[in-house]
Amino acid sequence: MHDYLRAIGFSKIKTKKDMKEILDMVIAEPTQEFITDNGVESALGEKSRDFGKRLGITVRGEYDDNGEFEYDYYFPYFQGNYVTTKEEVVIEKHADREDYVGMCDEVNVGISLIFHLLNMANYIDCLYYEKESPKVKPIILSGLSLSGKVIFPTIKNEAQVKKRKVENSTRNSMIAAARQGDQEAIDNLTLEDIDLYTSISRRAKTEDVLSIVESYVMPYGISCDEYSIMGSIIDYEETLNQQTGEELYLLTIDCNDLVFDICINRADLLGEPMAGRRFKGSIWMQGNIEFLIDE
Repeated sequence: MHDYLRAIGFSKIKTKKDMKEILDMVIAEPTQEFITDNGVESALGEKSRDFGKRLGITVRGEYDDNGEFEYDYYFPYFQGNYVTTKEEVVIEKHADREDYVGMCDEVNVGISLIFHLLNMANYIDCLYYEKESPKVKPIILSGLSLSGKVIFPTIKNEAQVKKRKVENSTRNSMIAAARQGDQEAIDNLTLEDIDLYTSISRRAKTEDVLSIVESYVMPYGISCDEYSIMGSIIDYEETLNQQTGEELYLLTIDCNDLVFDICINRADLLGEPMAGRRFKGSIWMQGNIEFLIDE
């Protein structure tokens, strides 16, 4: 069974029989359904059923010659509400099944963000009918979390906030220039990193690391699309899984100037969320891309 089912309120599913009942419900009465021609004899199918606000389970498989749907795999999903990034994205297929991940180089994070592509059917249609990789619109990221905690924010006045925004903007401009081969920008970034390392080493002797580091995004575990994050809570909402009645939190997080939504089971969140506080935990990153096709 999928590890992240409990994140959307299915924590009490323990057996394959219980899971089969849920999957049969998704296949028999889907909220959304897509069929896409993959250019061979079979047609790829996708059935999704909402079990709460912007969350549910997707089942993917194929339709046989008789029109019967045979599912291959399933996963829980949570749809984000905000455009997270406008960087160019590369989409790659998993080797063992018809499943895709997106990857984009995000300057605010300093690493390549990899996410599970939710709207696979749209991507396949673009490839099949256009015979080329499509151009893309901004990416809407979201995350499912199995564990997290709410911690207090760092203390900053208005002047410090403005200074940080200017510094981030300047650094992002230098990173963009460095990518184009600007040697002066590369040298400036190197010196800045040395100064930052020195400053952190000095402060770490007398301060807690959570007061020094305001937010971060780091790869977590062995899966390429799982991350450990810490970011400020912009907004939050309580909701329910309509099938199980389990209580969930939908958190809007600002993490390294990237804004995205997270869904977590209330039982897995330590502390009470509040705008201004921070969320620290691990997530499975998901994303939607709206594809632009040249007329």
